[in-house]
Amino acid sequence: QVQLVESGGGLVQPGGSLRLSCAATGRLFNIASMGWYRQAPGKERELVAHITNTGSTTYTGSVQGRFTISRSRDSVKNTVYLQMNSLKPEDTAVYYCKYTIVITGRTNDYWGQGTQVTVSS
Repeated sequence: QVQLVESGGGLVQPGGSLRLSCAATGRLFNIASMGWYRQAPGKERELVAHITNTGSTTYTGSVQGRFTISRSRDSVKNTVYLQMNSLKPEDTAVYYCKYTIVITGRTNDYWGQGTQVTVSS
């Protein structure tokens, strides 16, 4: 019903920037919210940034002021972005996007496949 494709990860030096994208297609009539999560080795998955259908955003404290979540939509797909600046080694993780979509009255979560971000000199 909903397909997500992530892109934009890679290797970057400390202080550098990356932009992650997550394009969704399918039944996108009622997107409640979108978010980016990350999971580092040996750690639990954590919420990094979140945006609601009204455009309200929240960030975890460690990325506040460095990361920006945004979205765009056209007739075919909806895309959520995560602009990451001033990257630090502790930002190294697999990053996942998540869409929360209401379909026929039920709330459903859809996850991207994950993209590796490595911050290292």
